[in-house]
Amino acid sequence: MLMLAAIAWGQETPVFQATTELVLLDVQVVHIKTLTPTSVLQAKDFELYEDGARQQITVFGREQFPLSVVLLFDLTDSVRGVLKRLAGSARNALERLRPEDEVAVMTYSAGAQVVEGFTTDRQKTVAAIGRAASMKSPDAAFFNEAVYQAVQQLQRSRNPSSRRVILWLTDNEPNAPSDSNVQHDGKSLNGAAPHTEVEAIRALHESGTVVNALLLKDPLSMIFVGPFIAMEAGARKKFPPGDAHKYAEITGGMSPGLRGKDVEARLAEALDDLRSRYTIGYKPSDSKPAGTFCRVRVALAPGAPIRGKEWRVLVREGYYRK
Repeated sequence: MLMLAAIAWGQETPVFQATTELVLLDVQVVHIKTLTPTSVLQAKDFELYEDGARQQITVFGREQFPLSVVLLFDLTDSVRGVLKRLAGSARNALERLRPEDEVAVMTYSAGAQVVEGFTTDRQKTVAAIGRAASMKSPDAAFFNEAVYQAVQQLQRSRNPSSRRVILWLTDNEPNAPSDSNVQHDGKSLNGAAPHTEVEAIRALHESGTVVNALLLKDPLSMIFVGPFIAMEAGARKKFPPGDAHKYAEITGGMSPGLRGKDVEARLAEALDDLRSRYTIGYKPSDSKPAGTFCRVRVALAPGAPIRGKEWRVLVREGYYRK
């Protein structure tokens, strides 16, 4: 997350003012085998680099910032059954959130729709999930468009200092935007072409959004996936349709499967994981033109209390200079 900010640490919740450049990174450290996060680390346990140059960590902490979360739901048949189960049990999972955390609910097929805008009223969110579970669409599933529009919704967050997250329930089976299905489903896009993978990724980097995907597979639908992908091979090569694993990886998120767990339990775990992430901030040691993409890397320091080979540091791949 890139913010033009000065932080007043004397208050319980940091106050941001546009005075000086500060890069804030949302960082997670998970065990390679179990994906369990650790909360034992301090600033001295990390090394931070921008474009290969070591940076000094000037901000470090956990849980200071509220969350702005978009719950993004695929409307394909393989997801709707799971979504209906979530609608009946989402309240318990949402209890993991703090009172100041805000949630919006969106669904998508060819285009994306806001079912409920940002709210801290958990009952409104539960009701919105119920409405989403009753929706269905025969249109194609355009992942890049869905992610792009979810970022646009996050830009409407009522809290400019919040950490921005997309929690995405999907079967990870996108459609490539070929001429035929764009024409057929164009009504969902108001006549416009769907956004590309490049545009969606840029939007994620510019907004500092983390993507966490909850993946599920329907054995019956998988029978048809192979031939369908082969049929779309040309369009997929020309227009990459997006991939949940890729979006999660480049933003420092995760994309676990349900792996036999019910969706409420997996959503609760995902919300807990968001609360176990570290915020690491620094002032870049050099000046670069606005619009320059800067690559970042965060690693465990040699003296960290956990063994680096057993743990993985998750962080976004970079940000654009303002």
